[in-house]
Amino acid sequence: MSNAWEAPMSTVSAERLSKIFVEVADTLVDDFDLLDFLHMLTVRTADLVGASAVGLLLADQRGRLQFMAASDERARILEIFQVQGREGPCFDAFSTGAPVVNEDLQGAGERWPDFTRHALAAGFGSVHAFPMRVRREVIGALNVFGDTAGGTFEEADVQVVQALTDVAAIGLLQERAIRRGEVLTEQLQGALNSRIVIEQAKGAIAQARGLSVDEAFIVLRGFARRTNRKLTDAAQDMLADPNKLTV
Repeated sequence: MSNAWEAPMSTVSAERLSKIFVEVADTLVDDFDLLDFLHMLTVRTADLVGASAVGLLLADQRGRLQFMAASDERARILEIFQVQGREGPCFDAFSTGAPVVNEDLQGAGERWPDFTRHALAAGFGSVHAFPMRVRREVIGALNVFGDTAGGTFEEADVQVVQALTDVAAIGLLQERAIRRGEVLTEQLQGALNSRIVIEQAKGAIAQARGLSVDEAFIVLRGFARRTNRKLTDAAQDMLADPNKLTV
């Protein structure tokens, strides 16, 4: 397996870092798509730190963490296991409001027995978790997975990823307050419901074209952008018209 930390933060140029922060902060647009934004956040974070995978959980209207986005299929499946077991680094970061850093999964079995078993089986060796927070309000958490045991995050790295996560949380709150005027939890609940449609469309595309689930999502996202629609609308369209699955 590849080294999960081949691109330490110290090698990231200031220009590239600033572009990522601007992209994550840019939620105040007319065509803002929450699910696409969250997926972008996981991909940008993985690229920024050279991580194997990144997953994201957000609290629903009852304050319970739910899976919302992942940079790849491995992380998606593991995050779902974490939600089902109600244990793991994201739950710790969410409940405490503090990051979990450089956690060696080989020694985490007592702390998170179910999560650790699934994470090791998926090939991960280390994990970090960062709360998505605005002051004292925590709305979710971001998981960063590595293939190698332990982790090499330094304090500066932790501060950058936490700042990126906080900016995303602020952006979500701003988008809700200015554009929609609805409570954040209702918005997230709607996105959670939309997620089901997207997963169904991914599965249908994968089966129709003989693709992996990750490749199917790329096809779906490309279709949504070409037709200038949100992911959920594009997924519903593909499910309603099976002929589009093979276009």
